[in-house]
Amino acid sequence: MDSKLTERVKLTQNKLRKRTLSAIFQEFDNKIMMLERGKRAEKYQKMAATPFSFFRGSAYLFYFDVSREWFPYHTPADRPTWIQGDLHFENFGAFRNERGALVYDVNDFDEGYLGSYLYDLLRMSVSIALVGRLKEQPVYSQFAAIEAYLRAYSKQMRRFAKGKDDPATFTIDIESAEGPVKKLLKKLQKRRDLHFLEKVTALVQEHRQFAANEEIVPPTDEERAALLEAWPDYLATVAADDAEELRHFQVKDIAVKHGSGTASIGLDRFYMLIEAGEEEQGEDDVVLEVKEVRVPVPAYFMPYDETFWSMFGHQGQRVTMTQKAMHHEADPYLGWLSIGERHFYVRERSPYKKRLKLESLETMGDLLSVTECMGHLTAKMHARADADVEQGILSYHSEKEIVKAMGSDEDGFCLSIGQWAISYADQVEHDYSLFTDWLIGRKK
Repeated sequence: MDSKLTERVKLTQNKLRKRTLSAIFQEFDNKIMMLERGKRAEKYQKMAATPFSFFRGSAYLFYFDVSREWFPYHTPADRPTWIQGDLHFENFGAFRNERGALVYDVNDFDEGYLGSYLYDLLRMSVSIALVGRLKEQPVYSQFAAIEAYLRAYSKQMRRFAKGKDDPATFTIDIESAEGPVKKLLKKLQKRRDLHFLEKVTALVQEHRQFAANEEIVPPTDEERAALLEAWPDYLATVAADDAEELRHFQVKDIAVKHGSGTASIGLDRFYMLIEAGEEEQGEDDVVLEVKEVRVPVPAYFMPYDETFWSMFGHQGQRVTMTQKAMHHEADPYLGWLSIGERHFYVRERSPYKKRLKLESLETMGDLLSVTECMGHLTAKMHARADADVEQGILSYHSEKEIVKAMGSDEDGFCLSIGQWAISYADQVEHDYSLFTDWLIGRKK
């Protein structure tokens, strides 16, 4: 083809894709999220850091694309899985569970919804490729890391389906972890319970309160009043009703939290300091996070499920129940509340919460070890959030439906998903380039 015609084709393709990006950002960030100009600028600045940052902040673009593609491994429409909805490399981390044990698991459930299990695998696989590119790894290494994730998922899911492992008790702790995950958990063993409390609070005349900085600021009088008014509704969701429990949940201080997340920019987030005990100088105080949440992104692209929405019309309740369904032992502080028409969920801000730093993945073996671990945990999450869960909405066992959908050809399954993920990571990098050009155009 003539070079001028070739250039015209490329320009047209880029022009049409850039219009798609602009329309989707306008629809979700402006009309649905209603982000004011400053918040959009803050979000887009974070997304412009790397292609992986762009991918993290544009789940709506991912679902717009992937929900229009055909894949041979979907479960039937009437057999969906309770999915995490925004699965990527940095939504896994370490924390302390209800029994006080340090574990490694999925730690974000804001986008939990019903849909094919495959959407979680596809999004996670693309994120692995993008992380590999941040580490300047060649394509064959990216594929190897994706394959390790998918094979671990497949093998673990088949073990659940055959009853060899129980998703209700499966866990990755210090004993079962390997590689960088084990190192992370061992390092956290040395952390004191007061680590986070002392980081965000200070003693003022022997009373503990939040220490203001760039990310933690005092609430307005209106925000404080609204939270305290809604607090009894939260207490009802955690069944705190006798005198001792009410003393435990007594609010000592409130702060506004800024600077967290990418996709959640524009949603309010508060810290609540509660009494929790009677030790001197508030050393047993607990910090709770109150986070605003809206309709999950996958809901705009997945089939509507009346049963799901009749049970979880409150978005804070949806997130809370998603976490309870997917974790073998959930945070005892999980609950929800409303401020006006806005929905929030509440959880403990664990002093042991920590992600693996990408810099800690020094070798290819490190990356393979971590992605394999993530594959096992994704399988646990999908297999647990079904008929086994008391508050569940699925009448069947997801692991059996997923194993049927994957089929017996594990090599073909891994090859198909892995190749697609590498190809879509190329698309993400191209979209990232168009996005940064679009940003420059918006500033002019």
